[in-house]
Amino acid sequence: MKFTATVAIWESDNWFVAKCIENSVASQGKTMKEAMANLKEALEGHYEDGDVLPVSQDVFVTKLEVVL
Repeated sequence: MKFTATVAIWESDNWFVAKCIENSVASQGKTMKEAMANLKEALEGHYEDGDVLPVSQDVFVTKLEVVL
């Protein structure tokens, strides 16, 4: 079975963090490529017990500036 994840990636303290939007599973790596590979492995482990996959849907991601 295939699942296409929506992933947010950001840099934090010299690490890249990759987080799946649909289920909040996250991983990290020294490069974006490594973070994505580690997230893929984490997602495969997350669903290996037969958990129900989330329904894929279009997601719009943007930034919102808030004055504090």
